[in-house]
Amino acid sequence: MIVDANPGPYSFDPATTALVIIDMQRDFCEPEGFGETLGNDVSLLRSVIPPLQQVLATARALGMTVIHTREGHVPDLSDCPPAKLNRGNPSLRIGDPGPKGRILIRGEYGHDIIDELAPLPGEPVVDKPGKGSFHGTGFGDLLREKGISSLIVAGVTTEVCVHTTVREANDRGYECLVLSDCTGSYFPEFHRVALEMIAAQGGIFGWVAPSSALLAALESQEVVA
Repeated sequence: MIVDANPGPYSFDPATTALVIIDMQRDFCEPEGFGETLGNDVSLLRSVIPPLQQVLATARALGMTVIHTREGHVPDLSDCPPAKLNRGNPSLRIGDPGPKGRILIRGEYGHDIIDELAPLPGEPVVDKPGKGSFHGTGFGDLLREKGISSLIVAGVTTEVCVHTTVREANDRGYECLVLSDCTGSYFPEFHRVALEMIAAQGGIFGWVAPSSALLAALESQEVVA
């Protein structure tokens, strides 16, 4: 299967490809969450929800592997380095009580994935303490167990957790396609440049395409199937 992408066609087999949805959590994507405490406009992230819902529905209909991730920490913050905890000047820090529970703490309401993209039973959810999906998690083992060699990556934010995951995956030999309209940032310019960096120099970290290009390829597979 081939997707019209930048810097060139992206070829993948749905049977060995995972749709990876990065950190579509209430703390990042909804008002009164951690993202807003940092002074960000969370509505900028919400634009990715409708196209991502379409991609997710199509991937599920084809029986593709779907994996969700959540950034957050254990309640005693033993997995949160002081450098991360103390950086910046948010109105609420990680672990502080907030309107959606303790900020970025596993098990709290705000830490969970938004209702619009909620995982189905059986879809793995990888809890990660850092920006990348491989660090301190079983993500790599999960991909190997499922025989995955290609990743279609969506979620937030483009220049932080998405970019870190794609870079980590690239170093491990995974072929990554990043969906330009299914990833988002609080900073539109960061989003644009982050996508350009992925596809630069002949695809130094992977490929980039709009969801419409992926859906055209997947829906052709659905018709054939």
